[in-house]
Amino acid sequence: MSNFLKNSTLGRKLGPKGLYITLGACLIALGGAGVAAYNKTVSDINDSLVIEQPEGEQQADNKKTDVEKEESSLGDVSSSQADNSSDNALDIQTQPNVMPVNGEILNPFSNGELVKDETLGVWKTHDGVDIKADVGTQVKAMNKGKVTKVWEDALWGNCITIDHGSGVIGHYYSLSKAMNVTEGDEVNAGEVIGSVGDTAECEAAELSHLHFGLKKNGEWIDPIEFIKGSSSK
Repeated sequence: MSNFLKNSTLGRKLGPKGLYITLGACLIALGGAGVAAYNKTVSDINDSLVIEQPEGEQQADNKKTDVEKEESSLGDVSSSQADNSSDNALDIQTQPNVMPVNGEILNPFSNGELVKDETLGVWKTHDGVDIKADVGTQVKAMNKGKVTKVWEDALWGNCITIDHGSGVIGHYYSLSKAMNVTEGDEVNAGEVIGSVGDTAECEAAELSHLHFGLKKNGEWIDPIEFIKGSSSK
């Protein structure tokens, strides 16, 4: 095509430089026509692939609003746990407190003060009360609760610990070897858990008795005051 233009009358009038400018313009025109044709083809294809989508109102109508929501099982558990914790918090109040045994108080609660231990000959705190009772006297649970420990101690003899709830733990020491409960048992106020055994070697110089102590939230408290105070409410 370039030879044809050179030999034509137009080629001779334009000269070599004008000839190349004209040739370039022709190529650009052809290229533009090709791009236009490509764009039209792509547009036609896109039009044929349009997927109909529901409008906003239609989409809203497709949502189900009449389906009842299922309550979470975790929520049910939480509710159950809350009820259980509420029951535990009322353990002390649901039944009247009772004295484990009835008798003279040989040694009272010292409330952190040092007292002379007649058996060991030393000064130490007395963290419970010693209630006079003959060997074999039935020992009762002060209130309802769960037996958390049953064991034999070298100094305190045969022992039982009961969780009475609300942070109150009962300690029943110097019992006989024959126990009426085992660890994990649930007991009620006044239920017999064992009997006085006079087995506490650290208090052997005293008359036969039950050593009874109470802890509330990890601190020793006066068992007699607690029982009398709770009973008077």
